[in-house]
Amino acid sequence: MTQNEQEFPLLIAQTGPLEGQRWKIKSPMTLGRESDCEIVIPMRQVSRHHCQISPSPDGIAIEDLGSKNGTYVNGSLIKEPALLYDGDEIQISLAQHFIYLSSDATMPLEGLPLEMQKRRLRLDTGARRVWVLDQEIDPPLSASQFNLLQSLYAQTGAVIPRIDIIEAVWREATEGVTEQALDALVRRLRDRLAEIDPDWEYIVTVRGHGLRLDNPPLIQP
Repeated sequence: MTQNEQEFPLLIAQTGPLEGQRWKIKSPMTLGRESDCEIVIPMRQVSRHHCQISPSPDGIAIEDLGSKNGTYVNGSLIKEPALLYDGDEIQISLAQHFIYLSSDATMPLEGLPLEMQKRRLRLDTGARRVWVLDQEIDPPLSASQFNLLQSLYAQTGAVIPRIDIIEAVWREATEGVTEQALDALVRRLRDRLAEIDPDWEYIVTVRGHGLRLDNPPLIQP
Protein backbone atom coordinates (compact mmCIF):
# COMPACT_ATOMS: atom_id res chain seq x y z
CA MET A 1 0.00 0.00 0.00
CA THR A 2 1.44 3.39 -0.98
CA GLN A 3 1.38 6.44 1.27
CA ASN A 4 -1.37 7.97 -0.85
CA GLU A 5 -3.49 4.84 -0.48
CA GLN A 6 -2.89 4.47 3.25
CA GLU A 7 -5.85 4.90 5.55
CA PHE A 8 -5.45 7.34 8.41
CA PRO A 9 -7.45 7.87 11.60
CA LEU A 10 -9.87 10.76 11.39
CA LEU A 11 -10.89 13.56 13.73
CA ILE A 12 -14.29 15.12 12.97
CA ALA A 13 -15.52 18.32 14.60
CA GLN A 14 -19.07 18.23 15.87
CA THR A 15 -20.84 20.86 17.98
CA GLY A 16 -18.72 24.00 18.26
CA PRO A 17 -17.20 26.63 15.95
CA LEU A 18 -15.41 24.01 13.80
CA GLU A 19 -18.51 21.86 13.22
CA GLY A 20 -18.27 19.73 10.09
CA GLN A 21 -14.51 20.04 9.58
CA ARG A 22 -12.33 16.92 9.57
CA TRP A 23 -8.63 16.12 9.78
CA LYS A 24 -6.57 13.03 8.98
CA ILE A 25 -4.20 12.20 11.84
CA LYS A 26 -0.90 11.65 10.06
CA SER A 27 1.40 13.33 12.61
CA PRO A 28 1.13 15.06 16.00
CA MET A 29 -1.57 17.73 16.07
CA THR A 30 -1.89 20.43 18.71
CA LEU A 31 -5.37 21.79 19.43
CA GLY A 32 -5.74 25.21 20.99
CA ARG A 33 -6.50 28.90 20.64
CA GLU A 34 -3.05 29.96 19.39
CA SER A 35 -2.57 30.42 15.65
CA ASP A 36 0.40 28.04 15.54
CA CYS A 37 -1.83 25.07 16.49
CA GLU A 38 -2.71 22.56 13.77
CA ILE A 39 -6.36 22.83 14.86
CA VAL A 40 -7.25 26.36 15.98
CA ILE A 41 -10.35 26.69 18.18
CA PRO A 42 -11.03 30.44 18.45
CA MET A 43 -12.80 30.52 21.80
CA ARG A 44 -11.75 32.03 25.11
CA GLN A 45 -12.49 28.84 27.10
CA VAL A 46 -9.80 27.05 25.09
CA SER A 47 -6.19 27.33 26.27
CA ARG A 48 -3.53 28.59 23.87
CA HIS A 49 -2.11 25.08 23.56
CA HIS A 50 -4.89 22.94 24.98
CA CYS A 51 -4.11 19.33 24.08
CA GLN A 52 -2.25 17.17 21.58
CA ILE A 53 -3.34 14.18 19.53
CA SER A 54 -0.52 12.11 18.10
CA PRO A 55 0.36 8.68 16.72
CA SER A 56 2.17 6.39 19.17
CA PRO A 57 3.48 2.80 18.98
CA ASP A 58 0.23 1.61 20.58
CA GLY A 59 -2.18 3.74 18.55
CA ILE A 60 -3.45 7.32 18.57
CA ALA A 61 -2.96 9.06 21.92
CA ILE A 62 -4.41 12.25 23.37
CA GLU A 63 -2.69 14.35 26.02
CA ASP A 64 -3.89 17.44 27.85
CA LEU A 65 -1.23 20.17 27.81
CA GLY A 66 -2.07 21.68 31.18
CA SER A 67 -5.20 23.41 29.92
CA LYS A 68 -7.27 25.56 32.24
CA ASN A 69 -10.66 24.02 31.46
CA GLY A 70 -9.70 20.45 30.73
CA THR A 71 -9.85 17.83 27.99
CA TYR A 72 -12.51 15.13 28.19
CA VAL A 73 -12.82 11.75 26.48
CA ASN A 74 -16.30 10.20 26.58
CA GLY A 75 -17.22 12.64 29.34
CA SER A 76 -14.24 11.82 31.61
CA LEU A 77 -11.54 14.37 32.37
CA ILE A 78 -8.14 13.04 31.31
CA LYS A 79 -5.12 13.74 33.51
CA GLU A 80 -2.65 11.41 31.80
CA PRO A 81 -2.08 10.57 28.12
CA ALA A 82 -4.78 8.18 26.93
CA LEU A 83 -5.28 6.03 23.83
CA LEU A 84 -8.24 6.81 21.61
CA TYR A 85 -10.61 4.13 20.32
CA ASP A 86 -13.01 4.13 17.40
CA GLY A 87 -16.02 6.34 18.12
CA ASP A 88 -14.55 8.14 21.14
CA GLU A 89 -15.98 11.59 21.85
CA ILE A 90 -13.49 14.33 22.67
CA GLN A 91 -14.51 17.55 24.37
CA ILE A 92 -12.22 20.58 24.52
CA SER A 93 -13.33 22.62 27.53
CA LEU A 94 -17.03 23.29 26.90
CA ALA A 95 -16.27 24.82 23.54
CA GLN A 96 -15.74 22.15 20.90
CA HIS A 97 -16.65 18.48 20.50
CA PHE A 98 -14.94 15.99 18.21
CA ILE A 99 -15.45 12.36 17.31
CA TYR A 100 -12.47 10.08 16.64
CA LEU A 101 -12.65 7.41 13.95
CA SER A 102 -9.90 4.82 13.69
CA SER A 103 -9.89 4.87 9.89
CA ASP A 104 -10.77 7.38 7.18
CA ALA A 105 -12.00 4.53 4.99
CA THR A 106 -15.37 5.36 3.51
CA MET A 107 -17.81 3.43 1.40
CA PRO A 108 -19.93 5.04 -1.34
CA LEU A 109 -23.64 4.44 -1.19
CA GLU A 110 -23.46 2.22 -4.26
CA GLY A 111 -21.00 -0.04 -2.41
CA LEU A 112 -23.45 -0.88 0.36
CA PRO A 113 -25.21 -4.27 0.33
CA LEU A 114 -28.30 -4.27 -1.88
CA GLU A 115 -30.62 -4.77 1.10
CA MET A 116 -29.21 -1.62 2.74
CA GLN A 117 -29.72 0.36 -0.46
CA LYS A 118 -33.44 -0.42 -0.43
CA ARG A 119 -34.19 0.93 3.04
CA ARG A 120 -35.37 4.37 4.08
CA LEU A 121 -32.47 4.57 6.55
CA ARG A 122 -29.11 2.95 5.86
CA LEU A 123 -26.20 2.46 8.22
CA ASP A 124 -22.63 1.40 7.49
CA THR A 125 -21.06 0.09 10.69
CA GLY A 126 -17.49 -0.03 9.39
CA ALA A 127 -17.37 3.57 8.21
CA ARG A 128 -19.85 4.77 10.87
CA ARG A 129 -21.94 6.53 8.24
CA VAL A 130 -25.72 6.93 8.10
CA TRP A 131 -27.98 7.84 5.19
CA VAL A 132 -31.60 8.96 5.42
CA LEU A 133 -33.56 9.06 2.15
CA ASP A 134 -30.25 8.74 0.25
CA GLN A 135 -28.81 11.79 2.03
CA GLU A 136 -25.86 11.24 4.36
CA ILE A 137 -26.09 12.67 7.88
CA ASP A 138 -23.34 15.27 8.12
CA PRO A 139 -21.82 16.14 10.55
CA PRO A 140 -21.79 12.49 11.63
CA LEU A 141 -23.75 11.28 14.64
CA SER A 142 -22.02 11.36 18.00
CA ALA A 143 -20.63 8.06 19.27
CA SER A 144 -23.55 7.54 21.66
CA GLN A 145 -26.13 8.41 19.00
CA PHE A 146 -24.51 6.03 16.52
CA ASN A 147 -24.32 3.22 19.09
CA LEU A 148 -28.01 3.69 19.88
CA LEU A 149 -29.02 3.62 16.24
CA GLN A 150 -26.75 0.67 15.50
CA SER A 151 -28.26 -1.38 18.34
CA LEU A 152 -31.73 -0.89 16.86
CA TYR A 153 -30.63 -1.25 13.24
CA ALA A 154 -29.06 -4.66 13.92
CA GLN A 155 -32.53 -5.97 14.83
CA THR A 156 -34.75 -3.75 12.69
CA GLY A 157 -38.41 -4.13 13.60
CA ALA A 158 -37.74 -6.01 16.85
CA VAL A 159 -38.47 -4.44 20.23
CA ILE A 160 -35.18 -4.04 22.11
CA PRO A 161 -35.41 -3.80 25.94
CA ARG A 162 -34.18 -0.49 27.31
CA ILE A 163 -31.54 -2.15 29.50
CA ASP A 164 -30.06 -3.85 26.41
CA ILE A 165 -29.92 -0.50 24.64
CA ILE A 166 -28.23 1.18 27.60
CA GLU A 167 -25.58 -1.56 27.63
CA ALA A 168 -25.06 -1.22 23.86
CA VAL A 169 -24.66 2.56 24.10
CA TRP A 170 -22.65 3.01 27.29
CA ARG A 171 -21.02 -0.44 27.34
CA GLU A 172 -18.97 -0.95 30.50
CA ALA A 173 -19.83 2.54 31.78
CA THR A 174 -23.52 1.82 32.42
CA GLU A 175 -23.35 2.35 36.18
CA GLY A 176 -25.30 5.48 37.04
CA VAL A 177 -26.92 5.79 33.60
CA THR A 178 -30.57 6.73 34.15
CA GLU A 179 -33.71 6.21 32.12
CA GLN A 180 -33.77 9.98 31.69
CA ALA A 181 -30.30 9.89 30.09
CA LEU A 182 -31.51 7.33 27.55
CA ASP A 183 -34.66 9.36 26.85
CA ALA A 184 -32.56 12.47 26.26
CA LEU A 185 -30.29 10.58 23.88
CA VAL A 186 -33.28 9.22 21.97
CA ARG A 187 -34.66 12.76 21.60
CA ARG A 188 -31.34 14.04 20.23
CA LEU A 189 -31.12 11.17 17.75
CA ARG A 190 -34.70 11.70 16.62
CA ASP A 191 -33.91 15.38 16.07
CA ARG A 192 -30.89 14.50 13.88
CA LEU A 193 -32.95 12.09 11.76
CA ALA A 194 -35.75 14.65 11.48
CA GLU A 195 -33.33 17.19 10.01
CA ILE A 196 -33.51 15.13 6.80
CA ASP A 197 -36.82 13.29 7.14
CA PRO A 198 -39.26 15.08 9.47
CA ASP A 199 -42.21 13.02 8.21
CA TRP A 200 -41.14 9.63 9.55
CA GLU A 201 -40.71 8.41 13.13
CA TYR A 202 -37.85 5.95 12.90
CA ILE A 203 -37.45 5.24 16.61
CA VAL A 204 -40.69 3.96 18.11
CA THR A 205 -41.26 3.71 21.85
CA VAL A 206 -43.11 0.56 22.89
CA ARG A 207 -44.22 1.44 26.39
CA GLY A 208 -43.32 -1.10 29.03
CA HIS A 209 -41.06 -3.00 26.64
CA GLY A 210 -38.42 -0.89 24.89
CA LEU A 211 -37.65 0.67 21.52
CA ARG A 212 -37.74 -0.52 17.94
CA LEU A 213 -36.56 0.85 14.61
CA ASP A 214 -39.25 1.39 11.99
CA ASN A 215 -37.23 1.31 8.76
CA PRO A 216 -39.41 0.23 5.83
CA PRO A 217 -38.27 -0.16 2.22
CA LEU A 218 -37.77 3.11 0.41
CA ILE A 219 -40.45 3.59 -2.25
CA GLN A 220 -38.69 4.86 -5.33
CA PRO A 221 -40.47 7.55 -7.37
